[in-house]
Formats: sequence, C-alpha cells, structure tokens
Amino acid sequence: MQKTSIRFFEDVPVRAVWDEESSKWWFCATDIAEALTKSKNPRSYWNKIKNRKNELLTICRQLKLKARDGKFYNTDVVDESGLNTVIALIPSKKSEVFARWMKNMETSLDEKSKQKAYELFESGLIDNIEVGTAKGLQQIHGYIFGGLYDFAGQIRAVNIAKGGFAFAPALYLDGALTHIGKMPESTLEEIVNKYIEMNIAHPFMEGNGRSTRIWLDLILKKNLKKCVDWSRIDKKDYLSAMRESVDDPQKIYSLIKTALTDDIYNREIIMKGIDYSYYYEAEE
Repeated sequence: MQKTSIRFFEDVPVRAVWDEESSKWWFCATDIAEALTKSKNPRSYWNKIKNRKNELLTICRQLKLKARDGKFYNTDVVDESGLNTVIALIPSKKSEVFARWMKNMETSLDEKSKQKAYELFESGLIDNIEVGTAKGLQQIHGYIFGGLYDFAGQIRAVNIAKGGFAFAPALYLDGALTHIGKMPESTLEEIVNKYIEMNIAHPFMEGNGRSTRIWLDLILKKNLKKCVDWSRIDKKDYLSAMRESVDDPQKIYSLIKTALTDDIYNREIIMKGIDYSYYYEAEE
C-alpha cells in the first residue's frame, strides 16, 4: 500500500508520496502550484509553466497519486531540493511564506505528534488500546503527545474553555469520565452520543480532538466494523457540527454517518484520516 501524506496550506491540500527506492518524500507539483497561485485550474497552470521553464523538466519525475475520482494517475512530483526550485520559478507573493511553512512542517510540534500518530497504527500498538474508556483515551493521548507535552496522557486538574464554551469542570471530571466509559455503544447513535460527551469532557489540557477522533474510530471498528473516512468531512462543517452538538447532535451524527466506511484495514484511509484530523485543529 502506498505511503502518502497530506499537508494543508491555507486550505489547499499538498499531497506527498513516499518512494521506497529513493527513500524520500516527493511532493505533488500541481498541488504546489495551486497553493502558490490559488489557480482555478492548477493542472493546466502547472503544465504551461513547466513547458516554459526548462529547469522544471529536469527535476520532475512521475509517481502514481490518487485523484479525486479515486483512481491512480502518473503525476509530476518533486523532492525537497526540487521543491525549492518550483517555489522560485512560480510567480507568487506567497513564495516566502510557503517555503517557510514547508520547512517548519517537519520540526513543528504538530508534525512530530502526527508522526507519532502514524506510528501508533504502523507499529500495531493501536491493537493494545482499551476501547471506549477514559483509560483507552489516555493511552492514545499519552502515545501521540509523549515527549512533546509534559501532561501527555494525564487528566487535567484545571478548568478550561474554548470559544466561550466551558468544558467539564475539573472537579467533576473523574465522575464524568467514569460515566462516559459506561455509556452504551452498540449503535451508531449511541457511539456518536458517547463521542459528543467525551468532547464536552475535554479531559486534557491540549490535544483532545486529535486523540478523541482516534478513540471514536476504535469504538466504531469494534462494534460496527466501520470507521470514519475523515477526508469526506469538510473542516468547517465538522467544526460547526461539533459546536452545535452540545445542544443538537444531529448534524455531527449525519456527517459521521455519511463518511463511514467498512474498509477498516485500508492503510491509506487510516493515514489520510490522521492528516485530516490534524488539519481540523490547524489555526485559520
């Protein structure tokens, strides 16, 4: 199964594919062009500029990437050194910002955490996580944020709020988590309700959403033999639905139901799900 990664620059997905032969990441040239120019037809734009700039012909190679129609096509890609050439040759006011963003991606805390989320699945350790309990969620959080946050895997002891909404008071958090762990999870509606309650609890100082979406997928896999294809849920729709879920769970329920897949062992869906999960948390 192909190893791919998706990074988001101002809501434009920039795909990368790992090549075993060269042992490095190769970045989709069309996506880079779109990120730099916001072109409505990035494929056509890329082909035109590639034909005008002979340097681009020498640094590109072709690897198969999945397109929006679900099929794999040979696609122009460049490695890290070629990436700098592409940025330099495409006229854009965002060139410096984009170059800095790409460089920082590999060293940022979020990127390190995302790599650990990949490893949680790749290593098989995900199979040892306790499903549907606060302990299981702590195991997930502890792994993907271990060494990055000193509170990784630890239930918070202070009150927190976001966007004017106060999450469960720390004083009552232990009782709330025990209650959530005992909530039924035999139907999709029950599982989504349990997910909403865990989101309201928000047991950690940071990293709740990224951990809890993995936790949700484990519950779905165990009880319904399904998981969420997070790439099918728009970021703004998801964030809006989660805000509304405190009073009305219907919107997030509908989004999750529509995005369910029974292809629960598909590596690409799992890895792409992590990419989108982290994208939801990225600041606008």
